[in-house]
Amino acid sequence: MRAGSRICGVDEAGRGPLAGPVFAAAVILDSKRKIRGVKDSKLLSPAIREKLCMRIQERAFAFAVAQATVQEIDRLNILQAALLAMRRAVEALAMVPDEAWVDGDRCPALACPARAIVGGDRRHAVIAAASILAKTARDAEMRRLHERYPRYGFDRHKGYPTPEHLANLERFGPSAIHRRSFAPVRRLMSPELALVTRDRLARLPE
Repeated sequence: MRAGSRICGVDEAGRGPLAGPVFAAAVILDSKRKIRGVKDSKLLSPAIREKLCMRIQERAFAFAVAQATVQEIDRLNILQAALLAMRRAVEALAMVPDEAWVDGDRCPALACPARAIVGGDRRHAVIAAASILAKTARDAEMRRLHERYPRYGFDRHKGYPTPEHLANLERFGPSAIHRRSFAPVRRLMSPELALVTRDRLARLPE
């Protein structure tokens, strides 16, 4: 990669939860405006992530955050939905990158060259920055959704299958934002509801 190239870091957040959308972010950093402490979002506390998120937004050449909905997750599968969110994030950037570095072993279909990098969020600051933006945005969305569905504790576990979440899911049944294609949710649905859900998903546009 030639000097001065615009490298876009891409990462997602929310592949593992049982509820809520999957988010992705794309970031082009300014090498002249260093940001201390940027690393894989999973290694940072929520408070530190929030601070770094603001610094990244202030100092990056460009950034964008996108998502794929619960309905898209159920229709496409979680991998394809995550790739879709990544593609949307890159396409939403204010400038076109020369190359995208994507965390993981798969790349979304992009207009620019793309490279999949396993463990990229721990190896490259530009991917780590994307992971911070994606994680921060998704956590904020799950706190917002908690206000609509307070029974499940989304503000605490963000939809991940914690003991608290599984217990509440068992007690109250799936909400409108639970992923019907995920086994712990699917097994709690009545046969009639499962049939209606499958039919509705089959009729969603591509």
